[in-house]
Amino acid sequence: MRVNRILLSSSLVVVALVLQVSVLARLHLPGAVPDLLLLTVLGLAMVYGHVGGALIGFGAGLLADLAPPADHAAGRYALVLCVIGYLAGLIKPENGQLKSATGPMVVVVAAALGSTLLYAGVGALVGDTAARHVGLTGLLFTAALYDLLLAPFVVPGIMALARRADNDPLAETNSAGKTDISTGWLSGGTGLRIGSQRGGLGGLKVKAARARTTRAGRIKGVKRL
Repeated sequence: MRVNRILLSSSLVVVALVLQVSVLARLHLPGAVPDLLLLTVLGLAMVYGHVGGALIGFGAGLLADLAPPADHAAGRYALVLCVIGYLAGLIKPENGQLKSATGPMVVVVAAALGSTLLYAGVGALVGDTAARHVGLTGLLFTAALYDLLLAPFVVPGIMALARRADNDPLAETNSAGKTDISTGWLSGGTGLRIGSQRGGLGGLKVKAARARTTRAGRIKGVKRL
């Protein structure tokens, strides 16, 4: 991975982990906890691809395993996020542009369900049966719901930051008037409207210049007479 990718990914993962532990984990919501770290890995994986997603997921999961108040075996969540990051990176299109929010939303729901099931499955292998006492069905439903509600405020911004830090030409294309999912998940195509407004202003300027030229020609003709 490039140096700028490593620096950005590390910063975002640390910030997400701090917010996860200090804020989201203390909300005491019923069922699961909104997984900001998972959404951060998804956003980076959908820009950097499956290899980058797997590496970022493993590092983020390992930090979560070691950060207090972790009460599970080290490496358990690292395995989960490594798999999720790899699979999320596989949906990255060839041109890097996602034109619809449907695909990322499906990825978020699938990742929330898959990470919960995989975490519970790994826990069952090592003798941790906490998921059975809490209720796996309730955990799956609340995990998907919370992550889906939080995703529009997290994933598009992370994808935009990743592209800008990576000097991706797609970021410049978006600023010129085109839109994709990383900048238009919530705006619904604002860039296209801005582009049309710019075109309209350009047309008015051309018409005004032609009108001034015509008036100047008429004044010169009158003077000659």
